[in-house]
Amino acid sequence: MMLDKFKLDGKVAIVTGAAQGLGQGMAIGLAEAGADIVNVGIGDDSETKAKIEGLGRKYLGINANLMSIEPVNGIIDEVVEKFGKIDILLNNAGTIRREDVLDFSEKDWDDVMNLNLKTVFFLSQAVGKQFVKQGTGGKIINIASMLSFQGGIRVPSYTASKSGIKGITMLLANELASKNINVNAIAPGYMATANTAPIRADEARNKAIVDRIPAGEWGTPEDLAGTAVFLASEASKYINGYTIAVDGGWLAR
Repeated sequence: MMLDKFKLDGKVAIVTGAAQGLGQGMAIGLAEAGADIVNVGIGDDSETKAKIEGLGRKYLGINANLMSIEPVNGIIDEVVEKFGKIDILLNNAGTIRREDVLDFSEKDWDDVMNLNLKTVFFLSQAVGKQFVKQGTGGKIINIASMLSFQGGIRVPSYTASKSGIKGITMLLANELASKNINVNAIAPGYMATANTAPIRADEARNKAIVDRIPAGEWGTPEDLAGTAVFLASEASKYINGYTIAVDGGWLAR
């Protein structure tokens, strides 16, 4: 049956940055579809843990600072020791720094690129090796951005990193599709999270954004869950290297 292809029963999903916001929303969606969840990142994850376990799924929290690739191999080892395998990787953790181009610092460039792009690649590489070792294939989902398609303002390293995510998603797919590993990305539009609270509180800025969105409203973390489940499931087995915008029509304007 077609709906069975969307089920994730018995799957193990690593979601980076699932303690709150978009990562939490997607992790809950994967758990609702049947997956056990591993959250990797820093910060209090007690709410996510409670929500996942409340669905009857297993949960593992790994405290790791993904600003460097040093924790990567240990993450793989810990997940495999706990669950015996990995089926899904959702690279969600990221950061942003805002400053005029003429004043942008090397540190703000490196911090963003290290977390948003470098660690994404090397964690994907490590999980890809595990998929090949298991012989079962797997799913890798990266989180891109509207700025994978547009230039943005005052966020040079973020724009570069998210343009890079779109690119390496295609690159990884080119090399891994033959190994039964699907690599795709989701590009969220304007989402109502703690990170965007200052923008939404600015009446003029908020109105300008909403007026440009054909759907006429901000998205929510839950709006990404269906796409995450689709890309993590058997239903998307012939989709490779594509970035899906979940943006209420923003890019169509």
